[in-house]
Amino acid sequence: MKQALLLTQFILINLFLYAQNEPVKKLKLTGIVSDSAGKPAASATVEAATGDFKKTGVANAEGKFSIDELPFSKEYTITVTSIGYKNSIQKIVLNAADNAAAVKDIGHITLIAEANTLANVVVTASAAPAMQFGIDRKIFNVEKNITAQGGTAVDVMKNIPSLSVDVNGNVELRNAAPQIFVDGRPTILTLDQIPADDIEKVELITNPSAKYDASSSSGIINIVMKKNKRTGLNGIASVGVGSPQLFNGNLSLNLRQKNFNFFVNGNYNTAGGKAKEETYRQNKNNDTITDYFYQHSINKPGREFYSLRFGMDYFIDNNNTLTFTQSFNTGSNENTETQNQQYLDKYETLNYTGLRTTAGTGNFNRTGSRLSFESKFNRPDHTLTADITYNDGSRDNASNILNTFSYPDGTMYLPDSRVRNNGTADNYQVIGQVDYSNKINDNKRIELGLRTFYNKNSSTFATYTIDGSDNETKLPLSNNYKYTETVNAAYFNYANKWKSITYQVGLRTEFSKFDGLLIDSNYHFGYKFPDGFKDLGYVLFPSVFLTKPIGENNELQLNYSKRIRRPRFWEVNPFVDINDPMNITVGNPALKPEYINVFELNYFNRFKNNGGSFLAVLYLQNNVGDITQYSDTITDALFQQLNNAAISPDAIVNTFINAGYTNRMGAEFTLQKKLWKNFDLTYNINLQYRVTKADVKGLDLDNSGFNYETKLIANYKIETEKSKLFNNLGFQLIADYESASVIPQGKTKPQFVSDFAMRKEFLKKKAASLSFSINDIFNSRKFGTIYDTDEFYQDSYRRWNVRSFRLTFSYKFGDNTLALFKKKSNNNNEEDEGRAGVPDTN
Repeated sequence: MKQALLLTQFILINLFLYAQNEPVKKLKLTGIVSDSAGKPAASATVEAATGDFKKTGVANAEGKFSIDELPFSKEYTITVTSIGYKNSIQKIVLNAADNAAAVKDIGHITLIAEANTLANVVVTASAAPAMQFGIDRKIFNVEKNITAQGGTAVDVMKNIPSLSVDVNGNVELRNAAPQIFVDGRPTILTLDQIPADDIEKVELITNPSAKYDASSSSGIINIVMKKNKRTGLNGIASVGVGSPQLFNGNLSLNLRQKNFNFFVNGNYNTAGGKAKEETYRQNKNNDTITDYFYQHSINKPGREFYSLRFGMDYFIDNNNTLTFTQSFNTGSNENTETQNQQYLDKYETLNYTGLRTTAGTGNFNRTGSRLSFESKFNRPDHTLTADITYNDGSRDNASNILNTFSYPDGTMYLPDSRVRNNGTADNYQVIGQVDYSNKINDNKRIELGLRTFYNKNSSTFATYTIDGSDNETKLPLSNNYKYTETVNAAYFNYANKWKSITYQVGLRTEFSKFDGLLIDSNYHFGYKFPDGFKDLGYVLFPSVFLTKPIGENNELQLNYSKRIRRPRFWEVNPFVDINDPMNITVGNPALKPEYINVFELNYFNRFKNNGGSFLAVLYLQNNVGDITQYSDTITDALFQQLNNAAISPDAIVNTFINAGYTNRMGAEFTLQKKLWKNFDLTYNINLQYRVTKADVKGLDLDNSGFNYETKLIANYKIETEKSKLFNNLGFQLIADYESASVIPQGKTKPQFVSDFAMRKEFLKKKAASLSFSINDIFNSRKFGTIYDTDEFYQDSYRRWNVRSFRLTFSYKFGDNTLALFKKKSNNNNEEDEGRAGVPDTN
């Protein structure tokens, strides 16, 4: 604790020194330009003149401008020009206090339209491309992804290069699980609880710097939610229907007036379907087959989700913003599963059959609150941000399981077995973070910050067997637990330039603690790092980035970072999951965190004339103590404990272990090419060789092998004046193939998935659109594994979602003249709104 306090004091002292003692040499003028309706005057030219000295700046898309490196003077003449507007000329007078501050906010400048030219002016907005490259990240514009419209964040992730999504909606980046953020902070929401229509963009960071959580061992996926800041009232409404049992509705509203911005998003989403699963098993003894097992399952899942997110920005002045955001997510799901089982002898002669039916229901509630503050000091690249986030959630579930066993002639093999489950859980998180960034000059920049994370979870789960008289007996696998997780962190980054090489070095430290308790047995489990000085090296996480330009449009970057992956709760929780009587799962409370060293060599080429870009990456990821799945046949002791739950004596127990290490070596190539005006392709391929070293009680689990994943995204849009029907009609096709990949005791099976969508835009200014999508064209999205050990061979596949069809209608609307805080007009019939220096755009 003493070391943490000293580190905190050091960071705060540095923050104060950089913020207060920066040399003052020149003056900087800032402000905002808009038209009389409050709409930002993007690209307006602003000139500041004093004596013979003149310097100009250009307003950005939000109307903001800044002109720096000005000599001190008592008076400046400000001239603003923009196509279609009268020139604005005004004088400003500065006093001694303004010069001492080194920055002067001249407030809001309103332009008046020229009546004789306005009718001839046509303003067009250039939409963001579907994908943008950066050396450290890729940014994906979700609006361009029409195959995900009306779906969830899971559908969005399926269509992003470098990512793969398994049958349960878990996302992987280069065959490892990344950390999921929403608006830059951790979330308790699952991906299927986030509506796709509420997402603005997705940022993919493959090798985060010391600024980001050290637990982002396999990269970060940051989901940026929509928040419109256009002046007046704006919104978008959408509704969609489809098969199987699909329905969605979404409404987003934004009201921007003066220094307030209000936003709200509401979403409703339902889905259903019927999915199949299959398992083929050979049980062995000394490599000799002893018997066979077949299982065929049909799942009928259904879900109904609601979400509401609203908030407000308060623009205190041009440089300071206070934001509050609140979200509510709630929903329910149900699932009916039927398992048909066949038990055969070593000659594949049927001994008996089993029928297992499960009816389950569940409900969840999630809330999230965030209060954020941003200050930009005397320029946009000198900032201090602080926020506090509170997430709260609860869930409950219940299920009834019936097992029947029969001989081939239909007579009873074993008495029927009935099991009832029910459980509840509560979870809340508190996250506080402060970040400071100062770009001292064109090359030199510092970043530092503090973060604290607290997570508390409690759960009650009970399992009962029911006899023929409806008497219930509580099974030992019932589980009541609670745990708390705490992570306190601090980081420092320093960037500068040496000759033609730009470099950034950083260091992060994190102190973490996990306390788990099985309440019924008073069994404690968990970990603490560091646990004494011997572990101090395990809580330091350095990062290094070196970037060198090669020619006009090419860059080369070498980077390294050290990260950590802490065990997830279900991996350390010793609870036994018996949903599948032949494949049960149990956590390992002895798990320890794994440590990851990541190296990347990036080559990035921006093609001329906006013709696309190319990114090539060579990478090595070394996971020490890799947390990986391990499977074995059930022990006699565990079988006796679960005997009343109709568990097979040949069941496989899946758990987790710390492997010696896993190395992932690979090369990834992404090409984005615009073939002609309205047709573009994005192609990604990831080639990887994986080596796993693991040993369990003398059993050698080493494995190695090559795998690859390739994805193609094609977009085409018809633009023609000859046909109103086909004009503004867009098409999107996505195809993804994943090869088999090794796991410690076998391999995953290959899979191919393809999605298609088309969208027609119509009405004035393309305000309305109608889209049709097919997800999983060939109904082939399923996750399969093959285990091959001395005790058993198992080939199985699972799936949750099935092929779906969806039709979605969207309508955009807005009125930028709507004013809630309109002031009375002055003698010149001009509004004084915003003339006191308070902006109405951000």
